[in-house]
Amino acid sequence: GPVWTALYTLMAVAAWMVWKKVGCSRPLALYAIQLALNAAWTPLFFGFHQIGMALVVIVCLWLAILATLLSFWKVRTAAGLMFVPYLIWVSFATVLNFTLWRLNPA
Repeated sequence: GPVWTALYTLMAVAAWMVWKKVGCSRPLALYAIQLALNAAWTPLFFGFHQIGMALVVIVCLWLAILATLLSFWKVRTAAGLMFVPYLIWVSFATVLNFTLWRLNPA
């Protein structure tokens, strides 16, 4: 809970900083994509127990976060830096998802 609160706060501030500087743009489209992937992963993994599909989604999420981080960085370095903890956290979650997928073959 507290980790996600901090991460979502950083993400929101970063998005606001980018929006303030360039308005609606490609970086904010990437931001929306990673938010949608984030929202899709939780029910797949926890609700439907689709660990394999969740792994596909979280890898796509990781790539979307990296793309968002890099695009935010180009607009404003501080906004990109605010995505680093999120990328680290999702990296850890990806390893856990992969491990559970390997330990629980279909």
